[in-house]
Amino acid sequence: MSDETQRLDQWLWHARFFKTRSLATKLVSGGNVRVDGTRVSKPAHALRTGVTLTFPQARRIRVIRVEALATRRGPAPEAQTLYTDLTPPEEERPAQASIERTGRPSKKDRRNARLSKHGPLE
Repeated sequence: MSDETQRLDQWLWHARFFKTRSLATKLVSGGNVRVDGTRVSKPAHALRTGVTLTFPQARRIRVIRVEALATRRGPAPEAQTLYTDLTPPEEERPAQASIERTGRPSKKDRRNARLSKHGPLE
């Protein structure tokens, strides 16, 4: 294993998991990131290759294995070479129609009901 390390918040930003480095810092400072199962709350935590990160992102829990350290925040294809995504596939969500609502239907609800009854207009 290499002796090279990189700040955790910086790596998350370079790997394009967060739009800004301050968002990555805020997530780590809040204690929402785990490195190999251990909760980390320091944005400057030394990150090495081969470790597994677990953190919430966009209503999902992401599980990532660090494959390489970053030297810059490059384009998305370059950022995707920095990690392997181990996140399990997302479970199927119930259809929107099965969610019961109370009160007056919205314009979108009325339009969807009309389309499902009569089919799409051509």
